Amino acid sequence: MNTKPALVIACGALANEITTLIDANHWHNLRVQCVPAKIHNTPDQIPNAVRQIIRKARPDYSDIFIAFADCGTGGLLDAVIAEEKVERLPGAHCYEFYAGSEAFAQMAEAELGTFYLTDFLARHFDRLILEELGINKHPELRDMYFSNYKKLVYLAQTDNVNLAKMAQDAALKLNLQYEFRRTDYGGLEQGLRTFNESIVQWQN
Repeated sequence: MNTKPALVIACGALANEITTLIDANHWHNLRVQCVPAKIHNTPDQIPNAVRQIIRKARPDYSDIFIAFADCGTGGLLDAVIAEEKVERLPGAHCYEFYAGSEAFAQMAEAELGTFYLTDFLARHFDRLILEELGINKHPELRDMYFSNYKKLVYLAQTDNVNLAKMAQDAALKLNLQYEFRRTDYGGLEQGLRTFNESIVQWQN
């Protein structure tokens, strides 16, 4: 029987949620290694970053799962995944697997000009959006980046009053309408559960 742990290679934006799910579900055979969330600012770097971790990790783990969506790589991440013979979470981005593909498609169709936040993005909005995009220093950039947006939708994984307040503040800072939707962990939890079950079955 193979007793090596299995590895989840994750986007840093999912680290807290994945750790929470692993602890809550007692998936003790899973380990997590994250790619820094800021790599989303340069999505062309995601495929190679994931490939390097896969190849370095293979000797130490029984199996590997990629907790990324396509994340703006235009299919390049899927090319790496096919080459390395691993699997990833389904969907184009985390908003889709949190909300569910059907529900997200309906939201996107109802209002194309929507900016989405997750728990992670609500918590780090000022740093990742205002600072990284230079809006703090150059407020005029806000309208350049967000002139085509009308609404901010907070896809909440938890009932956290402080995060909801941060999301509301983010909508005010971007001059967007605010909407709250509780999604829980959606496809992230299901994807990890399916992977864990396959590992347990294989090891037994």
